[in-house]
Amino acid sequence: MKIKLICVGKLKDAFFRDAVAEYAKRLSRFCALEICEVADEKAPESLSPAEEAQVREREGERLLAKISPGEFVVCLAIDGKRYSSEQFADHLQTTFDRQASTVTFIIGGSLGLGAAALARANLLLSVSDMTLPHGLCRVFLLEQIYRAFKINAGEPYHK
Repeated sequence: MKIKLICVGKLKDAFFRDAVAEYAKRLSRFCALEICEVADEKAPESLSPAEEAQVREREGERLLAKISPGEFVVCLAIDGKRYSSEQFADHLQTTFDRQASTVTFIIGGSLGLGAAALARANLLLSVSDMTLPHGLCRVFLLEQIYRAFKINAGEPYHK
C-alpha cells in the first residue's frame, strides 16, 4: 500500500513541518508515504477570474505530472464528499482492496484546483466547510489517514 500526497507549495512554518514529519513516521508502519510539492504560481490579490483560472490550470499541470496511471486520485475540494473517520477508513481500505495499490491525495493552491485536476479525480473529498490554512490542511489529512489505518488495524485511537 502506498499513499502519495501531492501539494501546491512548500510548508513555511516549522510547526507544520514537524507535525507532517511526525505523521509520516507514524504512517511508516502501515504504508509507504510519498509527499510531493510542486511550485505555486505567483498570484497577487487582484487577479481577474480569467487570471485565477490560468493560475489553477498551471498549478494543475504540475500536479497532474506527478500522477502515474493506475493511481486512485483524491482531490481535496470544498464541494467534495464528507466522511466520518470510520467511513473514511472503510473507503480507504476498500480502495486498496479493490482498485489501486496507490492512493494519491491532491491539495491545491490558495485558489483551489483547476478543471483538469478535478477531472482526473476518482473522488472529491471535503475535510471541512471551513477554510483551513494549507499547512493545517496537510497535517489534518495525514492525521485522518493515520487514524484510518489504526481503525482498519483494529487498534485503539483517541476518539
